[in-house]
Amino acid sequence: MNSEPPSPETAAEKLAALFDAPFGGKSKGRFRISNKLLRQILQRRRLYDDDIRQLTRALLERGFVLVDMDSFFVVLSANSFVNYRRTNEECLR
Repeated sequence: MNSEPPSPETAAEKLAALFDAPFGGKSKGRFRISNKLLRQILQRRRLYDDDIRQLTRALLERGFVLVDMDSFFVVLSANSFVNYRRTNEECLR
């Protein structure tokens, strides 16, 4: 009997936990994950746009951003964007 693939929320929880886990020489923080490993987490043979969209929304609800870099994905804290400089009409002229 095949088990049901994890929900986007369950996968987002796993990715959020990885953000706080020590690996790759860092105690915590942003990371990249291959398509293959993301497919493994989601228990899917292929990743469709809808899968990524749902996972992106579930991560946003937890304060994280998923960036599709074509051959891999990046998970960042949404808070990392707070201090970015802001554009205004003046700088666009």
